[in-house]
Amino acid sequence: MALRMGELVRSTLTELRMEPTPRRVRVLVGDTTIADTTRAMVVWEPRRGVPVYAVPEADLTGELVPFSPPPPPPDLPPFLGPENFAMHTTPGEALSVRVDGQELPGAAFRPEDPDLAGYIVLDFSAFSWIEENEPVIGHPHDPFKRIDVLRSDRHVVVSLDGVVLADSKAPLALLETHLPVRWYLPRDDVRMDLFTPSDTRTVCAYKGEASYLSVTDGGADGRDLAWSYPEPLNDAAQVRDMVAFFLERCDISVDGTPMGRPVTPWSSQEEQRGGLDFA
Repeated sequence: MALRMGELVRSTLTELRMEPTPRRVRVLVGDTTIADTTRAMVVWEPRRGVPVYAVPEADLTGELVPFSPPPPPPDLPPFLGPENFAMHTTPGEALSVRVDGQELPGAAFRPEDPDLAGYIVLDFSAFSWIEENEPVIGHPHDPFKRIDVLRSDRHVVVSLDGVVLADSKAPLALLETHLPVRWYLPRDDVRMDLFTPSDTRTVCAYKGEASYLSVTDGGADGRDLAWSYPEPLNDAAQVRDMVAFFLERCDISVDGTPMGRPVTPWSSQEEQRGGLDFA
């Protein structure tokens, strides 16, 4: 029988995964380079869909000292994001990094796995990163992931609790591996009078920094329901200033067909425990 690739990828989320990268990777604390290597590994601990870098300990100049992490919560979320670096899901030793008189607590991890012997996994958010001569934000790029942005003339309608928030026949479809299609709509097709700008900002390694919008009277589901990229990175240049919506928390129809609400890392933890169904 043929394998469905999305299901195969999901089946590995509970495993420790790694992949060598051909990139030259530099790690900085302020202006100090603490690693400059062509032998880095991209690593996903169990329950993580977003990778971090591991570098050879021999290429790391910062001092590593033992760190006692706080105990993990009794019920870990099914899917851990980059902000949960200290919640390690594979055996190993948590470490702090000392550089130039400052200490970065818990910013490193020495896994026990023999295939990663001699490697130190680093908390991406604790350092600055350069691949070749390009700065990297958010997390390392996943070598098995890509983004496509396609012009479309499909009819996309977005609503929440029966109120139409957007109606467009000129959307862009942003297809990102393992995620639902995100429909980006021109602002002229969005009921901007129903939204209030939010202070929330998030960073995507592929698309850049997102700004958020909340439905003014939308309750919890309407909070930070929509987002846009004012200054997108190259992969998402076409969606500059267009508006997208969380399919997980509102109702979107395409050419009259409801899309349903998929369960993804952006769903509630209770929904995630029912099973992730993004492909």
